[in-house]
Amino acid sequence: MTPHQAGVIGMLLLTLAWAVVLLRGALRVTDEDAPLVAPALWPEVVAIVPARDEAAVIARSLASLLAQDYPGAFRIVLVDDHSADDTARIARALARPSASPPQRAEGAAPPGLTVLAAPSLALGWTGKLAAVAHGIAHAGEPFWLWLTDADIEHRPDTLRALVAHATHDRLVLNSRMALLRTDSFAERAIVPAFVYFFRLLYPFASVNSPRSRIAAAAGGCMLVDRAALARAGGVATIRRALIDDVAMGAMMKRMGPIRLAPSHATVSLRMSDWHGLWAMIVRSAYAQLRFSPGLLASALIGIVALFWGPVALAAALPGKVNAWLPLLFMAVSFAPMLRFYRQSPLWSLALPLIALFYAAATLASAVQHWRGKGGMWKGRAQAMPA
Repeated sequence: MTPHQAGVIGMLLLTLAWAVVLLRGALRVTDEDAPLVAPALWPEVVAIVPARDEAAVIARSLASLLAQDYPGAFRIVLVDDHSADDTARIARALARPSASPPQRAEGAAPPGLTVLAAPSLALGWTGKLAAVAHGIAHAGEPFWLWLTDADIEHRPDTLRALVAHATHDRLVLNSRMALLRTDSFAERAIVPAFVYFFRLLYPFASVNSPRSRIAAAAGGCMLVDRAALARAGGVATIRRALIDDVAMGAMMKRMGPIRLAPSHATVSLRMSDWHGLWAMIVRSAYAQLRFSPGLLASALIGIVALFWGPVALAAALPGKVNAWLPLLFMAVSFAPMLRFYRQSPLWSLALPLIALFYAAATLASAVQHWRGKGGMWKGRAQAMPA
């Protein structure tokens, strides 16, 4: 085979690969829901908030929950997961009746806030899921459980919209992907790509389609049908899951329709530098590959081929317009996510370099696991392959 023939074959394969990426929904990024249809009766909701060392953000997060304008019964259960800072003290201060209540919609009763201490971590559980299970055990029997993280801030109408759409569409899981911060240079470089790569693995249209087996959710905001969760075996069924939101999505999709969508109404409060973003990826990347060396090798080869192949092809055949098609398709596939995050489209030019960052973090995730420190997060190594 001549170099020219090899170049033509490479161009065709890469063009086809990126065309498939575009057809899998990379161009559709929206946080718009169908028009809100209020249910005849607003069912009871209990929010479960696992928290570990979140003193810097817990006040804002809980305040956003206390300010929900939900018309039905609504309570909040925060589970302090052995925090070494003032997370529990701040939460308990907000739970006291003397605390100033936030502004709420007329006619909406103020929600109660209960603060629990998580029990000692049982063998075979990740810390977050153990805290969630403890909170659910104290929640009683509401119709909906709202599982949300302690570093998330919600707009006051978030719960109302979640319940209305879930009730109207008869969902067992209604999840919103929080808008991550993009204030620093590191966040602007890495965060939109984080959601972009997530969508390559879990296209939202496929997740939301009952005809597709692809399932996922976003752990920062998940409205879960309590009875359906119990029929699925409860949180204990996924107690080892490091990527707990994807595991929750897969489990609940077996129970009925689910929905996942990005949102501007649910916002992450966590600030991240290069080290924090690196740790976020390293924590779970190898778990995503099911702790498989074979899948790790395939993923690294795939990243290099898919994101650097177009660069090499355009450099090798600069005079051929067709050789630039894969590079163009790659940039086009990233543009909607950049627009959603209100970032410059010029970041598309950096996507091959960003992909290398993710490849290196994925390899580091595997090395960390092989050293017995897999899933390291806030002082815990939690990766536990079955």
